[in-house]
Amino acid sequence: MRAAKTLRNAAPVPTGDLKTRVHAYPQELVSFILDLQKDPLFMEGFHANGIVQPGLLPERAVLEQVISVCYQASLLREEERPIMFRLIICDPEILPAHEGPPTGLQPLKFAKTRPFNEFELHRLTPAVDFSRMLVGVSLDQKNTPQIWGIINSGNRWLQDVLGGRKTGPPLPPVPLIYVTGPGQISVGLGPKVIASLNGGQINYPSLDVFEGRWLTESFASVRSEMMELHTAARARAKKPWARLDPGFGRMVAQQVVRRIISVIRNSRHGGMLVYLPPEMGPELESPKRYLSIKYHFREDEPRQRFRTLMLRIINTSAELLADPHDPGKVIGWEDYVTCQREEIAVLDEAIFDLAYFIASLSAIDGAVILTKRSDLLGFGGFILGDVDEVRTVARALDTEGDQIETELSEGVGTRHRAAYRLCHELHDAFAIVISQDGDVRFVKWHNGSVTYWNQAPTGIPG
Repeated sequence: MRAAKTLRNAAPVPTGDLKTRVHAYPQELVSFILDLQKDPLFMEGFHANGIVQPGLLPERAVLEQVISVCYQASLLREEERPIMFRLIICDPEILPAHEGPPTGLQPLKFAKTRPFNEFELHRLTPAVDFSRMLVGVSLDQKNTPQIWGIINSGNRWLQDVLGGRKTGPPLPPVPLIYVTGPGQISVGLGPKVIASLNGGQINYPSLDVFEGRWLTESFASVRSEMMELHTAARARAKKPWARLDPGFGRMVAQQVVRRIISVIRNSRHGGMLVYLPPEMGPELESPKRYLSIKYHFREDEPRQRFRTLMLRIINTSAELLADPHDPGKVIGWEDYVTCQREEIAVLDEAIFDLAYFIASLSAIDGAVILTKRSDLLGFGGFILGDVDEVRTVARALDTEGDQIETELSEGVGTRHRAAYRLCHELHDAFAIVISQDGDVRFVKWHNGSVTYWNQAPTGIPG
């Protein structure tokens, strides 16, 4: 088994099984974040005009105070509902005064600033909808935090979590704090989350599994098949089509999977998606070795709707976004996002309707089973064998799973352990496990062991 490692220039990550871990609190979270700020490679993500802006985070004492107050507020309740809010640290003057949702921010300043403490947040946040508003905090001349007002952001910012092609208003590279439940805090600079504290553990949400090369490579053959079909359609076209950016189809597919995950998370019942090698579709019609599927779909066109819609999206985009004066024009995700053509909007709606449909199938016991072509094989799938056979797993600390820590598998539920067993037995499969509390875990046989990645463990609801 590979040895555990720590993130470079970051606070040490505890090793061993779950029972040996020490709980972290706001002070440790601040130390973790300030250590990350010293890493020039990490800070490359916050460039502005090619220059890293100094002073993005306030000094340690101020940041500790703000996060500590937010932490205390998270432990309070409002009529038996947990306290949830987003808070931005910036002077209101840096926000445009004549803009607003859906493409801008609308800052509303109080006539008189309010004190910044957990009780004021407790009173204020029920009126500040988590998905659409932020609490504005700035520092006075004595470097003391104060609440200057609220900001109407609209809910397009959730597209990064939910999946979708709408773009939200730009955020300045200033501290943004998410409070999503008791002891659940995430800290970001602008829209990018730096780290989170959840259940006494500090997570590194910059790890986005969708950016992993291993995941891209897992679908390489499927994308090649799709491009062959697209090339054939292009050859039959009566007029030139635009060329496709190599990552365009991958981005569309990723947004759909993000939407499936977010719908399951919001359901609060959990679920599991299992992706099998494409060739295993027909194999499952015969006696099963790995899975038992209670509701198994016939092999016909409706089962392949995702693939059909994907092909229609890339073909229609290439056709409609072509420029007769620029036959070499290349289109990508941004062109798709900004396209206002009705044909594109209808296809986009169709593929996200399919995402909701797939997510709804997870409501009963068992996994939703798909191939890597996203052919929908069935649901109510149960993984056969002893779920406790896999005793240890590797937790990935980076996107590629090169840095890991070894854990005992006993600290999770049956759903997770079943995914571990499947990936142990079938190395070309992978699973996405969504817990009832909203945690998302990708599971795969990787570098000689069952490995899992926590996907964006920010606690931000989908």
